[in-house]
Amino acid sequence: MYTLDQLRGFVAVAEERHFGRAAERLRMTQPPLSRQIQKLERAVGVTLLERTAHGAAPTPAGRAFLAEARRLLSQADAAVLVARRSAEGTTGTVRVAFTAMSALAVLGQWIAAAREHLPDVDLVLTEMVTRAQVDALLAGEIDVGLARGVPRSDVLSARPVHAEPLVLAVSRGHPLAALGRAPRPADIAAHDLVTYAPVEARYLYELVLTVFRDAGAVPRYVQQMGQVHSLLALVDAGVGAALVPRSASVLRLPNLEFLDVDGLAPDLVEAHAVWRTGNDDPALHALLRLVGEGSISVLARPLTEEERSL
Repeated sequence: MYTLDQLRGFVAVAEERHFGRAAERLRMTQPPLSRQIQKLERAVGVTLLERTAHGAAPTPAGRAFLAEARRLLSQADAAVLVARRSAEGTTGTVRVAFTAMSALAVLGQWIAAAREHLPDVDLVLTEMVTRAQVDALLAGEIDVGLARGVPRSDVLSARPVHAEPLVLAVSRGHPLAALGRAPRPADIAAHDLVTYAPVEARYLYELVLTVFRDAGAVPRYVQQMGQVHSLLALVDAGVGAALVPRSASVLRLPNLEFLDVDGLAPDLVEAHAVWRTGNDDPALHALLRLVGEGSISVLARPLTEEERSL
């Protein structure tokens, strides 16, 4: 079989039409170049170059072979580039799962960063609740998840990527919006509340329980929902108030208002990037390095007037 060096030598002579100039171009002497061409012609089984008094010219077979030789060399160079990019994590596919709320708070930043800095890495996006993300990670069905309340595990790695406060969602005209100050958990507990389903939305369910327990308040729960957007639809309909992550205030419904809550930590609600510890895919780790640069995204400023009443 012929070698890539032999192909390069043949292409150089065919293009330069001169062994001496081709040898100069390849930064080698003429005798080894001549031997390369002879070996190539023996491997191919035909004469590729016609030697003349003034140099060399491709034979008809040589002209046909020249196009294929260029294509093979181009593919060989491309293969090297693909391998290097893959090792660097600048090409490939990363399967990303996200919760509905992390889509509002974090996912857009990830997509924008990947488009700018990793344009040849494809993100395959799937919405999943945290519990399903953990199962998918363990099964190797996704590469990284944006999740809340990730359980400790020797086979999963996690890093916080976002933090924000809880705010209160109420319908227009609700008594809590007329207090003249930010309501406290004890104020909220005196009214009907819509909260989270303990299985489908375990993290937020337990977080809300902790808020009222720490305040020594006993709330009146009237409905439980698995998704924040469904919970907000009930609030909009006047079923009750609800504590929601601040990023939910971007969801627009006609009767919703959002209120800051007095006495709650600004970084109460966390989102984590989670991946299988043994996953050594360079594209995944390039993405994790990219989105890990800088501090955790914190959405903790007070609500503006426009956000209070969307």
